[in-house]
Amino acid sequence: MEIINTKNAPEAIGPYSQAIKAGGLLFLSGQIPINPHNQELMLFDGDVVQQAELVLSNASVVLKSVGLSVDSIVKTTIFLKDMADFVSVNEVYSSFMGSHRPARSTVAVSGLPKGVSVEIEVIAEC
Repeated sequence: MEIINTKNAPEAIGPYSQAIKAGGLLFLSGQIPINPHNQELMLFDGDVVQQAELVLSNASVVLKSVGLSVDSIVKTTIFLKDMADFVSVNEVYSSFMGSHRPARSTVAVSGLPKGVSVEIEVIAEC
């Protein structure tokens, strides 16, 4: 098992790692919209599209830090504070993934860390 930590992505805000490499897979902790340069939470006045774009960008940076790309993703889980945001987040997600289609779950939750609207976790093949 290898702990992955890159200065180019948001620091973990709790007792966990940005990612763990184990058994040929990379497990990224759930990403929320935090600016990786100053660690500021970016709520974008509740704009879930901008939040999702930053979340996926941060996930991409962690992947790149170990030489992986979006095409390495095998599974994602999207957590939404409001399922009414599904279509908007799905459009951002589709644009980010391009033609790649990993397995995915989307779950509505009653709340997310720091009051964000979206959190996404990723599993990728190394």
